[in-house]
Amino acid sequence: MNRKLGLLIGIAIAGSVASVSSMAEQAQRIRIQSATYGANCGAAAGNSTRDLAEHCNDRATCRYIVKARLDATQRASCPRDFTAAWSCDHREFHQAMLSAEAGNGGTLVLTCVPSKGAGK
Repeated sequence: MNRKLGLLIGIAIAGSVASVSSMAEQAQRIRIQSATYGANCGAAAGNSTRDLAEHCNDRATCRYIVKARLDATQRASCPRDFTAAWSCDHREFHQAMLSAEAGNGGTLVLTCVPSKGAGK
C-alpha cells in the first residue's frame, strides 16, 4: 500500500470513530421513573421499578428481559403485562408496554438515543 493511500484510510477511520464518539456523547441517559409487572392482574404499581432501574439507569439504550415472580395479589392464570416509564436525563419522558401476551420472558428496549430515521 502506498503511503498516500494509507494516510487517507487512516483519516477516514479516524473520522468515523470521531463521529460515533460524538453521537455517544450526545445520547442522554435513562432514568427509570416506574415499572410494573402485572398491573392488569392487580399487582401493586411500581413493583418492578427497582429491578429495571438497577438494570437500565445511566445507559443510553437498555435491553430488558422481564423476569418477574408473582406477588400475593396476582393469580397464576392471569397473563400479565409490563409497563415502564423513564426519562432521558430528567427531560424527555417516555412510556412503553409489553402486552399481557408477551408475559414473563418478554423483551423491552428502552432508549434515549435520538432517532434520525423516517418521520424525524
